[in-house]
Amino acid sequence: MVRRWRSSLSVMALCMATAFPVAAQSDVFRRPDSTRLPTLGDTARGDLSPVVERKLGEEFMRDVRRDRDYLDDEPISEYLNNFGNGLVAAVPGARGETNADFHFFAVRDPALNAFAMPGGFIGAHSGLIIAAQTESELAGVMAHEIGHVTQRHIARRIGQQRQDILLPLASMILAALAARASSDAAMGVLMGGQGLAVQRQLNFSRDAEREADRVGFQIMEAGGYDTTGIVAFFRRLQAASRLYGDLPPGLASLSSHPLTQDRITDMQARIREIPKKQRVDSLDFHLVRARARVLQDGSEQGRRDTRSAFEAQLRDQPHRQWQAGAQYGLSYLALKENDLAGAQRWLDRARETMKPREGVLSAAPSNVGDGATMFAGLALEIKMAPGQPRSVLEEAVKEADAARQRYPLSRSLAHQYAQALIATDRFDEAALFLRDQAQQYREERKLHDMLARTYAKQGKIALQHMSLAESYVLAGAVPAAVAQLELARKASDASFYDQAVIDARVRELEEKQKKAKEEAEER
Repeated sequence: MVRRWRSSLSVMALCMATAFPVAAQSDVFRRPDSTRLPTLGDTARGDLSPVVERKLGEEFMRDVRRDRDYLDDEPISEYLNNFGNGLVAAVPGARGETNADFHFFAVRDPALNAFAMPGGFIGAHSGLIIAAQTESELAGVMAHEIGHVTQRHIARRIGQQRQDILLPLASMILAALAARASSDAAMGVLMGGQGLAVQRQLNFSRDAEREADRVGFQIMEAGGYDTTGIVAFFRRLQAASRLYGDLPPGLASLSSHPLTQDRITDMQARIREIPKKQRVDSLDFHLVRARARVLQDGSEQGRRDTRSAFEAQLRDQPHRQWQAGAQYGLSYLALKENDLAGAQRWLDRARETMKPREGVLSAAPSNVGDGATMFAGLALEIKMAPGQPRSVLEEAVKEADAARQRYPLSRSLAHQYAQALIATDRFDEAALFLRDQAQQYREERKLHDMLARTYAKQGKIALQHMSLAESYVLAGAVPAAVAQLELARKASDASFYDQAVIDARVRELEEKQKKAKEEAEER
């Protein structure tokens, strides 16, 4: 089923019109030692302001998060954001002149595709994550999407549309005049004008893809990834595009990424100009692929196919990382089927597989991409699964506390610690921890939701509604947030201080609503 936000994304991608002159910039990308991305001209800047571009992206993201195929899975999201922002940090200027704050996410879709939205939001299909054979292949695709954002292709397309919209109008006027002489001539003029507009759209789209290739190649190479893998992956994408090529644009994910032999040849030429790099994949990459495979299809047949894929991987892939990935996947699959003993057994085997072997030199764990946080997270998921006895939940609290202190940058482990506190009725500790977290990470809606549940358990009604209000604000539901604040104001336990905070927040949100309405009217 094609949903509204996906259709909108297809329209954005396919409506890229006029050919953009990238030749003037190409010499920047032909120098392997170059670490600067090209900047855009004044024309592109005026088409869509950075503030409006970000707001547009946030509006799309609100629709995406409500979609049932949005993969709201914290380990996958954490990996993609660490991975993607690592690519962004590899090249000065990769955030572009808008200084984009990148956010990476996944959607449940078997198609091999990724897409960029305004404001730095980049999505990856689960099918793409699973199909990538190496981390360098995934880096190539994600760097390509970063290139779209860096070069502001959507903003530039909107500017070009102002010109293209005149073509069909002009053809209609000419057709009306031609109709006096011949109806066939009128139809020819009309179709010609529309065809020219479509051709200009296709030209811009092709040139934008080539430019994103060049920028993405530079980002990928600067990040230390093996650039040779992207050509093989491009060929797989090309094969997939032939498979989906006859579908309507809304259904053909790859229709917005026209893969031509010229693009592949261009990438091969660039690869020959730089030394070949070898890069060892992180274990996290293999664990995330396994997790995405389990989440892609939760049907009974889908789970059977997933189990068969993991068993084949154990049989055919001797490398330890591939083995551990399959074992982790079987553990997560068992958890989804409520086989807690099986889940723990497979997780133990995955950990054992990755233990240093006697007599084999191995580097000390880097704690970055070495699978430690994902192993710890899955262990906690198993311990906090429905049906576990109180004693196991108590163990989960201790393990979660130790894990989040050992890996303080992991947001998923921090959330699991809060969940463990709530599951063991330690509401005072949970509230204290969550309040501190919400102060530090104001944009994490999940924190406000958990805090609201904790306050509800404590019987703190005013604070419950105030926390829900902040959650609704982050979801873009400002009227609902104001309604929650009104409920908080009327709560019997609202203190004088609470009332003052509520009044100030209501005024702030009402002003925000007024400003949003004015901006909408101006558009």
